[in-house]
Amino acid sequence: MKKQELIHLHGLLAEVSNHYELRSENTIDHTKYEELGVQPTSIHKSKTDHKEAVFMLATGITDEIVAVEDEQPISAAAD
Repeated sequence: MKKQELIHLHGLLAEVSNHYELRSENTIDHTKYEELGVQPTSIHKSKTDHKEAVFMLATGITDEIVAVEDEQPISAAAD
């Protein structure tokens, strides 16, 4: 994947994260992501930095979704 594509994916995941937090009562733990200091607008950062940020964002989003699903009763999850 090219750096420009990673930056675009980084921006999309940031939007997904923001949208999820706005639409739900849950928050995503972005501690590890924020420690990287790489934002989608940080175009001067390396491809590797953006790749790591993408993985951190994706992991945070999926971990939160899994945690919320595990808290729901089975009958509600089937609906």
